[in-house]
Amino acid sequence: MAIHRRARLVLGLAPVLALLGALVSVNGRAAEPDAAALALLRQDQAKHFSLLGLDRWQILGYRGQGIKIAVLDTGFRGYREQLGKTLPVKVETRCFRNDNNFEAKNSQHGLLCAEVLHTLAPQADLLLATWEPDSSESFLDGVRWAKQAGARIISCSIIMPSWSDGNGGGEFHQKLRRILEGYHPPDLSFSARGMKRGIADEPASSVHTLFFACAGNTALRHWTGSFRAGADGLHEWERGQTANSVKPWGRERVSVELYGSTDTQYEITVRDERGEEVSRSRPFPYNRSSIAARFIPLPQSTYYAQVRRLRGQPGNFHLVVLGGTLGTVTSRGSVACPADGPEVIAVGAMTPQGRRLEYSACGLDSQMLKPDFVAPVPFPITLRSQSFTGTSAAAPQAAALAAVLWSHHPNWTAEEIHAALIKSSRDVGLPGPDCETGHGMIALPEAP
Repeated sequence: MAIHRRARLVLGLAPVLALLGALVSVNGRAAEPDAAALALLRQDQAKHFSLLGLDRWQILGYRGQGIKIAVLDTGFRGYREQLGKTLPVKVETRCFRNDNNFEAKNSQHGLLCAEVLHTLAPQADLLLATWEPDSSESFLDGVRWAKQAGARIISCSIIMPSWSDGNGGGEFHQKLRRILEGYHPPDLSFSARGMKRGIADEPASSVHTLFFACAGNTALRHWTGSFRAGADGLHEWERGQTANSVKPWGRERVSVELYGSTDTQYEITVRDERGEEVSRSRPFPYNRSSIAARFIPLPQSTYYAQVRRLRGQPGNFHLVVLGGTLGTVTSRGSVACPADGPEVIAVGAMTPQGRRLEYSACGLDSQMLKPDFVAPVPFPITLRSQSFTGTSAAAPQAAALAAVLWSHHPNWTAEEIHAALIKSSRDVGLPGPDCETGHGMIALPEAP
């Protein structure tokens, strides 16, 4: 694949803090913006559109028409109230949770992603799907449904690190790749749970679906490397250090997850400041090679993670903290599943001035290029008073630009759309493609 290089991006974007401060919260939700706040919002969105090269495309009428985009997420609480506002007038939804409750999780994360898509590609059709937590099969059911419903683009801003080996390998990625390419052998058809919900196991479209996923905000809470046993048999994160500090963000559950080679079995122990054990790892039911130690933290407490090898030869592994930060980290190799797979386009986060945000996950020099792109954050939104930032806000921007490009070239293949986005990307960070910013900032070509 040809490498496209551009001069370093130095464009800027006015802050959106004035706008966000102007939105008044009502019952925990953002109120309708007044005229002044709405004017500020439109100004900031216009600057963002220009940064992405989108403004001239929308003026010429390319707004994602004829393209279906599926949003896979776990938080769509209150989506009906947003129809015709931050969402299209009509959206198609599907729930793959065991309780069949589409709005079970008290979160609007998926709605924020959908608002980004609808803002940038306002004439694209949106499909919304959610799945059973910790179930990779129900997630794949969501992908199959989106594919068969005609989605040419899928956007996902949720990470599931333990579903792969951290390098894009494993059974999950094999199945995902075959679904996106449109090949459904009998062993990869909808799960029994999906079949009970009346989902037909129909032949998939032969059109390859583009899957965009957030790279993950994991660069500062991830470690990877080879197992090194200390004198007590515990892994040494650094020479002489066998405990890695874990600092929870709040009072919600913290998950310390280890994944990697399937040939070696490890064990995680989490201890509190007194050295008392608070959690010991258990394998995941869907991926026996991955383990997690989960616990509910006490306020303002620090914990310590220790890793021991139980059987197999020492090898490389990944460890990530969900719900907190990690003391000793390695940012390389921190791109999280599903974005670590070669069939997925990983999108990291950068400032509008072209600097990778320190939390945005990075790839491995020796592996495939990850992330593929970066996108500027925060993104100006109306759904809530806080800004929408992180790699969660980056992935739907890339998906929306693909939809706009596809609306101009409806007969192009997914591979042609992807290649065009690589060519039109703007180099940021180190010169040329790199494992921090990929091909550069996602942007549309200069002229339709």
